[in-house]
Order: sequence, then structure tokens, then C-alpha cells
Amino acid sequence: MSAAHDRSPGSPLAALVACLDAAVGADCSQSICAGVKAGLERYAAADQGGLDRVLPRTGGDKYGRHLLHRDPQGRYTIVAMTWESGQGTPIHDHCGMWCVECVQAGRIVVTSYDRSEVSGAGGGDGEQVRFARAAEVTAGVGEAGSLIPPFDYHVIHNPFDARAVTVHVYGGEMERCQVFLPAGEGDLYRAETRCLSYSADG
Repeated sequence: MSAAHDRSPGSPLAALVACLDAAVGADCSQSICAGVKAGLERYAAADQGGLDRVLPRTGGDKYGRHLLHRDPQGRYTIVAMTWESGQGTPIHDHCGMWCVECVQAGRIVVTSYDRSEVSGAGGGDGEQVRFARAAEVTAGVGEAGSLIPPFDYHVIHNPFDARAVTVHVYGGEMERCQVFLPAGEGDLYRAETRCLSYSADG
């Protein structure tokens, strides 16, 4: 077991898992996310850059995606992501799952979008969507935020010189999502389903 996956008693990850086990028993997504957010903020303080030291580097435009814990009951997963300078995502959703994200090292920029207009029906691949930029936030170590569908369309990007590490807790296991790729001028995008996998260490 690597240091990133250390769930021995007293480890930061074990404490986070215990917190999440309690949080996911709440009766609504807002309450669950509030409990998860508090746990992630404590984890960031306890980890003190540990994940940044042990998770591998990535290259090109592909960020790293590392499974830290899968709840045996399927209620949530904990995933660490590594973002080298210049790496990021397209606009994407979370496949109907709530998510809480926290910065463990470095800084990231999160841009959220409102889905303002849809051309075509069905919500599948090839559908054309219009997005309006809603907000942009630069987040540093220990800062966390939640995304609850249908308000989950966003981009994560690391425009800074230093690597960033984030930890994401999903309300299940996110094996795929919809990404939205530019489909012409302005705010028009084309939907595409993308299967997700973990990096080799996950």
C-alpha cells in the first residue's frame, strides 16, 4: 500500500473515510456535501502536502486520476487528481452525482457554467448545447467547494507554474461523464460521452 492509500488507524485518509461514512448518512445532498466538505478541509490540513510528494507526475495535457478509496457499499469514492502546469478539463458534468472538491497542493482555477440553451433532444452524444460562463474562482490549499446537479457544469484548469493536487469525493463511482467540446463560434458546444479511468497507481 502506497502512502497515498494509507488507511491505517490514525492516518489522515482513515480519518477522512470515517468522516465520510458518517456524512453520507444525511438525508439530502446539501447536508451530505456540507459534511464531506468539512472532512476534506480537515484532511487537507492533516495531509500537509503528502499527496503531492507521493503521486506520480503526468505529461502532455493529460491530468492524473488516482483512486484513493472506494466505499464498500458504493456510496462514494475518493479520487485524487494531479494537474501539471497547463493541464485542465473541457466543460463537463458529473453524470448526475454530487461531488465535493478540495485543493491539497498548489492552486487551480474553477470556472462554472450555466447550460442556457439546447439544440436537439435526448441529451446524448452530438447534442448541441449553449453555455454561459457563470463564475470563476481561484482556489488554494484547503479550499473546497461542492457541485450538485443540475449545477455541476464546470472546467478545472491549472494555469500556474507549480503542480496542483485536488481531492474529489463523488456520490458513487464516476466511470463516465459528458464533456462539451467547441462546436463553432461563440458559446456553442457538442456533447460527447467520455469514459473515465484511473492512472496506473490507482
